[in-house]
Amino acid sequence: MSFTRRGFLTASAALAALPVFSRSGRAAVPRDADIVVIGAGAAGIAAARRIAAANRRVVLLEAALQIGGRCSTDAATFGVPFDRGARWLLNAETNAIGKLARGLGLDVIAAPVGQKIRVGRRNARPGETEQFLAGLVRANRAIDEASRGKLDTSCAAALPKDLGDWTGTTAFVLGASATGKDLADLSAIDKARGQDRSAPLACRQGLGTLVSKLGESLPVALATPATRIVWGNRDVAVETPAGRIATRAVILTVSTNVLASGAIKFAPELPKRQLDAAAKLSLGSLDHIALMLSGNPLGLLRDEVIVEQSNSNRTGLLLANIGGSSLCTVDVAGSFGRDLSAQGEAAMTAFGKEWIGKLFGSEAAAAVKSSSATRWNQVPGVLGAMSAAAPGGQGARKILGEPLGPLFLAGEATHETLWGTVDGAWESGERAAEAALRRIGALKDPEPEPTSERQRGRRRKVRSASPED
Repeated sequence: MSFTRRGFLTASAALAALPVFSRSGRAAVPRDADIVVIGAGAAGIAAARRIAAANRRVVLLEAALQIGGRCSTDAATFGVPFDRGARWLLNAETNAIGKLARGLGLDVIAAPVGQKIRVGRRNARPGETEQFLAGLVRANRAIDEASRGKLDTSCAAALPKDLGDWTGTTAFVLGASATGKDLADLSAIDKARGQDRSAPLACRQGLGTLVSKLGESLPVALATPATRIVWGNRDVAVETPAGRIATRAVILTVSTNVLASGAIKFAPELPKRQLDAAAKLSLGSLDHIALMLSGNPLGLLRDEVIVEQSNSNRTGLLLANIGGSSLCTVDVAGSFGRDLSAQGEAAMTAFGKEWIGKLFGSEAAAAVKSSSATRWNQVPGVLGAMSAAAPGGQGARKILGEPLGPLFLAGEATHETLWGTVDGAWESGERAAEAALRRIGALKDPEPEPTSERQRGRRRKVRSASPED
């Protein structure tokens, strides 16, 4: 969720017929398929659904033991849905995932937008809030202005120098909390081109539950990582611990950090152009420290968001009373969040309690009954949160999404405006599926619009007047 002035204040039958591979462990994989999709997150699920709807044979490979990728709902730890990864969808009126949710019996609703700022142990006064918001508006405008320059720069370099006591909070809200990266590591062009992330949608049963249900009827092989892709101008093969799959096209939806890690081998190697693009779009760090409280010692509303006036990056974002429960999460992000995550779950939980105690008193910290913390940087098949372009790296998104013969890359990192979102991942998966289907002849390119006689006459006149004639 991003803070804006307005947002802060107002704050299918074909799929059913498909075979489902075993979910209890590594599945037997087919020897061939029309298209292989690697990675069963939002992008992979969207791609596989589109291919299946075109009546082509598709297999979805997933290295983990469950589908969903960075959308993962844990309903067991606390007895209420806890989204360990992504929480929000965007654009209520046009959201494709939200529309599909209705057919699954899940509830997608506008997320509550109650938001407050804490100054020490109290809420910010109206004048302080206005001062922060005015600075936030000026910071956004400064970044937008910097993005129009000839050379890309960091968001930190564009930040106004007179934000005073609100400098740290502004940097956290616009940078680490929104993108997983500090402003110094964030492209001004990338930030400016990102669509507005305010007014989000939420799923009562958890966004991970929703995304997983959308993939339930797909032919997915769990615990089956792609280890090597052999590709050329025509055919391609995917090697896995469960066997080799001959195919006509591959859609690769793994994160940029996984792609850059070398976990999947390629023969021949991927072009340096694509590898450099992935490096420029590395994942930021954002984790949730989940704390189940006794009652409501914070005195906050359902799904209320809290940030603090802070003069350092050692801070967090609180989402309180999730779904009307007593579950709260403290989000830690950017360089501080990455360092804290590396210290382990115990250190993360200790910080979460300390931070809540600092803002709401020792009684609030003492009310924590149980806890859990995500550590996405350490998850082998993910290695981070969401992509965020380094200064000078915004153009890498288009490069990363360029087809490479029978290889098509998808995922939120390939979306130029909805990067870092489930919506962007979904759209990129559908787009890659369309391209792959055209590649194998399953879809035809749209017919060109008919040319009128008048237009043809004009073209003949231009050709007859040409010096070459």
